Amino acid sequence: MADRRDRGGADPGDATRDYSLSWSGAVPDYEPVEIDTTKPSIARVYDAAIGGKDHYEVDAAVVEAGRKVSAAGVASARVNRDILIRGVRHLAEQGIDQFLDLGSGLPSAQNTHQVAQAVNPEARVVYVDNDPIVLAHGRALLAQDERTRVITADMLDVEHVLNHPGVQGFIDFSKPLGLMMVAVIHHLLDEEDPGGVVDAYKARLAPGSYLFITHFCNSFPEARELNDVLIASLGRGQLRSKERIATFFDGMDLIEPGIVPLPLWRPDEPVREPLDHSGLLMVGGIARKPAPGE
Repeated sequence: MADRRDRGGADPGDATRDYSLSWSGAVPDYEPVEIDTTKPSIARVYDAAIGGKDHYEVDAAVVEAGRKVSAAGVASARVNRDILIRGVRHLAEQGIDQFLDLGSGLPSAQNTHQVAQAVNPEARVVYVDNDPIVLAHGRALLAQDERTRVITADMLDVEHVLNHPGVQGFIDFSKPLGLMMVAVIHHLLDEEDPGGVVDAYKARLAPGSYLFITHFCNSFPEARELNDVLIASLGRGQLRSKERIATFFDGMDLIEPGIVPLPLWRPDEPVREPLDHSGLLMVGGIARKPAPGE
């Protein structure tokens, strides 16, 4: 059953609130958010796919439609969360202590801030999403986490994101950071110039920064049908080839094992092959921005 609890969080008009400890401290005069529960959202559909409870029946219906095409393919959402955990942990172990997570979705269990801060409690994380439900949950879940922020912005507007008061002064772009584009670029249509968007963010990264991408891949016939479910329900979804996905990393050095199906990226345990649709639907990798002449 989809969760229908009030997601509004604390009263934004509460004058007793200590905004110095809140992710919204930089912008304390935000407006109350309105959530349209009659239409599915990318963030809530993903929550439903990973077995979360912060979604509505309309979102669960999208997941069920996907399961009729390939139940294993829908399970790729959980596989994606698993690589997020491994990837963020790896970056934190390399000394990355600040993360900009674009198209982050709901800040649910074992998300970027929890994984990074388990390695380094001083790690800073900014979540960026254009879905108001992410903002609502951020209020409730992150209100007392002074090292994690959530902002509402469209990642297509690169300058707005990078110059947002919730980012400026919190993320230091003169130092290495982890730029997260996990399960997000496949929601950018070709006519929106996803390569140009990614390049604009990469241009602002300091040497030693990392780019982390996972993306739907046209690796089996049913992948197209699953993509069609997303287009019909959300109006978005763009399968791409592994070769096209690789171009998003141009100018950076891929770390081992490169761009691979998600279960094969530095697994914690041996992986049973051949992979089913849950392991084949998405590929991903992490690349490092080299210093000039490196």
